[in-house]
Amino acid sequence: MTNNLTMIFALIGGLLLIPCLALFFRMLTIQVEDEAAAIVTSFGKWQRTIRKPGLLFYPQKIWPWVQVKTMSMKRDFRHYEEIHVNDRRGTTVVIDLWIELSITSPENALFRVENFEKALQSLLTNSTTSILGNFEFQQILSNRGELGRILRDDIREETSRWGLEIDLVFISKLSLLPDVAQQLFDTVAAHLDKAKLDIEETGRLEAALLEAETSAKIASLIAEAQGQYALGVGKAYHRLSKNQELLRAYRDLYDLSLMKPQRTVAFSGFSGQEISALEAAMAVPNIFENVPIHSSRSAARQSAERDGPQS
Repeated sequence: MTNNLTMIFALIGGLLLIPCLALFFRMLTIQVEDEAAAIVTSFGKWQRTIRKPGLLFYPQKIWPWVQVKTMSMKRDFRHYEEIHVNDRRGTTVVIDLWIELSITSPENALFRVENFEKALQSLLTNSTTSILGNFEFQQILSNRGELGRILRDDIREETSRWGLEIDLVFISKLSLLPDVAQQLFDTVAAHLDKAKLDIEETGRLEAALLEAETSAKIASLIAEAQGQYALGVGKAYHRLSKNQELLRAYRDLYDLSLMKPQRTVAFSGFSGQEISALEAAMAVPNIFENVPIHSSRSAARQSAERDGPQS
């Protein structure tokens, strides 16, 4: 029975010895990962900074006043949302900022500022308010990349004292309050309507001017054509005057062309010794000239029979 208890206690002791040894080993060593740094302090005062990755035997760590704080030196990011800024016109703009940073001096980040996270957010908010307040909303919207570089350069000196390196500041989101957005949309709509009316009025005036210029050019061409027509007719008459017979024939044809057959009865071709045109117009044609005599007598007889005997 005693031997069994001894074995059990020995087994329990062996099992407890392993974690105790591991805990004791951790109390005497410092493990540093890649792209990280271990800051050793004694009574709250900085002693050394270990940046070489690996396992370091440091027996002073066993004392309770010796503390080791591990800080990552990898590139990290922060996203600050809904920073309210008034632009140059007083319009409230809501901005989200994306920041990429890395810790270059862990001891400065730990001792130069109490809490670099809150300090960085406060510094960036103040810088954003002061810088973007000098621009209008349209300028902020169209120059987000350039304004991000201005913000980064503005806070770089202060963050360097804290052991931080700001690699990128970018305005990731830009928006307006609902009532301000509605007012802005109404203003843009009014500007668009005015621009539309201006374009229509300008187009109407330009069209009227073009029409007037075209009419003037057409009138000038018509006047020139009429002058050329009269000149051409004069040249043609001059050439016709050399041939009197052809000129008389042309005038006869021209006179005939002026007659309208559906409205005019013309008498032409009579000489001075013959009947005149007026006498020919007054002459009554003989409608019975070509009618045979027997036909005339038959017609007279039929008329007498129809009328009957007369008293």
